[in-house]
Amino acid sequence: MSLSHLADEDLMQLVRRGDAAAFEVVYERHSHAAFSLAYRMTGKRATAEDVVQEAFLSLWRSGARYDRARGSVRTWTLGIVHNRAIDALRRATVHDKRRASDEGIEERFESGERTDVEAGRREEAREVRAALETLPVDQSRVIELAYFGGFTHSEIAEQLDTPIGTIKGRMRLGLQKLRGQLAGLAEGAA
Repeated sequence: MSLSHLADEDLMQLVRRGDAAAFEVVYERHSHAAFSLAYRMTGKRATAEDVVQEAFLSLWRSGARYDRARGSVRTWTLGIVHNRAIDALRRATVHDKRRASDEGIEERFESGERTDVEAGRREEAREVRAALETLPVDQSRVIELAYFGGFTHSEIAEQLDTPIGTIKGRMRLGLQKLRGQLAGLAEGAA
């Protein structure tokens, strides 16, 4: 029987046992969406390729951690890619700061850390991240893909292999919850 006819969840059972051919099928099915997400997040082809390679290497090594109760293989894979892309962006920021310091040009950059506005933005970002973490995984994933990944509703539906109406519903519910939480924080600060 050809592995290409198996469902992703069945393939992951084989990957868990070290089946390289099953892993290859999973890679073929999801690498395009993974690259698309990585590229949208990083903006650089080479970085996106590295992110996808790291993500799938992680998937191969941790196939046993896949839990079908928490979502589809695609959702799980894109979650890994999302986390790796964030890591890559952080590494690039640290590298750029280090390079600027080594070249003695850091004085030419505006010091965002020293301004009240930047401090306020960072606090708002922390509050938004904290509020996102309180949402159910399916709602936070859709919001992250839309706002941080730049994907449309139809692209998210395709990536997550979920009907577009479900994606829109998750987005609407998640945003309502975020608004309520963030409004409560704003009232508490006032």
